[in-house]
Amino acid sequence: MEFLLAITIGVLYAAAFYLLLRRGVVRIILGIALLSQAVNLLIFTAGGLREGGVPFIAEGQTALAATSADPLPQALILTAIVISFGVLAFTLAMV
Repeated sequence: MEFLLAITIGVLYAAAFYLLLRRGVVRIILGIALLSQAVNLLIFTAGGLREGGVPFIAEGQTALAATSADPLPQALILTAIVISFGVLAFTLAMV
């Protein structure tokens, strides 16, 4: 699964840089959007792909279970998606 995501990230980076190097404002904007999605996918993959339970600490425990997914990359990606959407909307409004 990680190999497939690595190839997908590479294709997204290649397409984003191709669009960024072309002339035309719309292509540059699409390149920025693709680049931000590629970075989000890279952070998600770097956080580790595990099937696990919910990241909650049960009553009586002091730490997370070893099988739980790390919530920090997910929170970073959610924040990055919101910020990139705002930047994309602002950029499209400027065109």
